Order: sequence, then C-alpha cells, then structure tokens
Amino acid sequence: MPITLARIDDRLIHGQVVEGWIPHTKAEEVVVVSDESADDPTQAVLMRIALPEKVVLSVLKVAAAAARLAGADAEARRLLVLAPGPAEILGLLEAGVKLKAVNVGGLHYTAGRVQLGKAIFLGAEDRRALRRIGEFGVELEGRAVPSDKAVDILGLLGGK
Repeated sequence: MPITLARIDDRLIHGQVVEGWIPHTKAEEVVVVSDESADDPTQAVLMRIALPEKVVLSVLKVAAAAARLAGADAEARRLLVLAPGPAEILGLLEAGVKLKAVNVGGLHYTAGRVQLGKAIFLGAEDRRALRRIGEFGVELEGRAVPSDKAVDILGLLGGK
C-alpha cells in the first residue's frame, strides 16, 4: 500500500489527525518523522495513547523513515506520514522517498514567522524548504481537515 497522506503539522498527532485525516485516508499506520520525537520515549507514548487502538505508530528519525518509506508502495498497511516541519519532508525527498503531494496542516506562530494561511506561519527556513519540496514536483496544499478547501501553498509563496 502506498503513503495515503504526507502531512506537515507541528502538533503531530492531535484531534484533526485522529478524527479527520485517519478516517479520511483509512490509514492503518501513522509514521511520525521527527528526530526530536524519536529521541523522546515519553512523547511517543503520548502519541500512541492519542491514536485509535488499531492504528500502528512508528516514530522514526528522518534517515530511518527515509529508508523505511522508500519502499512504501510495497507496504502491507496504508501509511499516514506526519512531520513537524518542511525540513523533515525535504529530508525524505532528498533521500529518495517519492511523494506526489504534501498537506501543510499547521505551522503555528512563533517569533519571526509570517502568516501564510489559516494556521500556517512560516519562517525563512520553512519557505526555503517548501520551495525546494516544490522543485521535486510535489504538490503542496494547505488544509487543516479533509473538508476544508485546499489552498495552493506554492502559489501563495510565489513558486508557481
């Protein structure tokens, strides 16, 4: 089974993912791609608790996730890939993972970030990484939940 959704969301697993995206994609496994989360067993336990019982959770560093996801088309389970920021998705692409589209769901405000969408605030590094992701031919859509209208992130960045 292929990757059913790749999503950038700095909150990782939360209500929109559990109640919206998992049922929408029929995901059987959530793969969190985050070096920081992979080094924090407590965070992994909390994410596991938040997921439906039948959904498998893998929390992997970018390099390990890239190795795992490079052959995702042959996976037995439907995968939902979550990353806390564009840099992790870019790391996957640079390591050879093939993605057609990436959902940008939530990058929340911190000092120095500029608002691009409803819950999308970007710093300079985020903008560079998103443009670079676009160079891989990946469609970038902004959408918090499946029922929202998709917003063309590259268009908003002036990349299309």
